[in-house]
Amino acid sequence: MNNIDDKMKTLISQEKLEKRISELAEEISRDYAGKELHLICILKGGVMFMTQLAKHITNCHVSMDFMSVSSYGNERVSSGKVRIVKDLDESIEDRDVLIVEDIIDSGRTLSHLLEMLGTRNPASIRLCTMLDKPSRREVDVKVDYVGFTIEDKFVLGYGLDYDQFYRNIPYIAVVE
Repeated sequence: MNNIDDKMKTLISQEKLEKRISELAEEISRDYAGKELHLICILKGGVMFMTQLAKHITNCHVSMDFMSVSSYGNERVSSGKVRIVKDLDESIEDRDVLIVEDIIDSGRTLSHLLEMLGTRNPASIRLCTMLDKPSRREVDVKVDYVGFTIEDKFVLGYGLDYDQFYRNIPYIAVVE
């Protein structure tokens, strides 16, 4: 891992992340005012983002559930094979659902997930991501709330990992 440590540079500071997450929460709060919102965190990368986001959502009741969906394994690039590692604990039927993801690049994983969850009859389903890499998009996915749009670089921190490490860094670092 030391070879990665030497190649990491801050891409998005902790202050910028927290400010933008607060702004996203304000948008979501306006859009779901007076409703019940069911957040679905995509583990493991989305957990830091979702918990920070949820703390700032007001004007609606919030519940949470978690899914683990993998298309990376221990690689830096998506394999394209989507695998459900942990499914939801609760039904989403007739619920307003917001999927909370750490990063979207090819769109294959989220496209598969949106299609699958759509068959469970939610009242609505939207997508929120901390980071978006549209230059890597292979499948068109409508992202309703975007924290930051970034270039096609390998990033770590704030939930994003390399071989399960670096998730605890409180900012987004790029590995060059």
